Amino acid sequence: MEERQRLLLLVEDDAAFARTLRRSFERRGYRVLHAVSAEEVQELLADYGPAQGPQYAVMDLKLAGNASGLNCVQMLHQHNPEALIVVLTGYASIATAVEAVKLGACHYLAKPSNTDDIEAAFSRVEGRTDVEVSRQTTSIKTLEWEHIHETLAETDFNISEAARRLGMHRRTLARKLEKRQIK
Repeated sequence: MEERQRLLLLVEDDAAFARTLRRSFERRGYRVLHAVSAEEVQELLADYGPAQGPQYAVMDLKLAGNASGLNCVQMLHQHNPEALIVVLTGYASIATAVEAVKLGACHYLAKPSNTDDIEAAFSRVEGRTDVEVSRQTTSIKTLEWEHIHETLAETDFNISEAARRLGMHRRTLARKLEKRQIK
């Protein structure tokens, strides 16, 4: 019986990064489908039944127009609960990591991450009890950053609504997000 080729769904709106990841995964024997939005993900999934659809996925957390990649995680997980989904983000926070896992992701990685990191994440689906617990206290800046991201996740990355809930001007929030951006 012939084993079918590993199918990977890549949801990334940064064209250069997507091209690099795509080539790297193709060299490793994956067939890669690429989408830049939740709408494209929905169209791609409509072409495949759960048994033929992507077994692997790499999803960017923040897509163009402040769209959330969490919607894509949820869509793929509903389509195929067995798919291994890794969320990549330049906007890492505890709140978004928790939400990604609740919605079906098996792992959550901060950018920059490479193909080796992602493949390792696919194979680390089970949790580990030997992870060292940090004794370092969380800084005020980190707490602020996590609160901002929790609010962003609650508002589906709507900057205006998040700024209103945080009690700050929209431009102030946008500047804070630009300063912490990792691309």
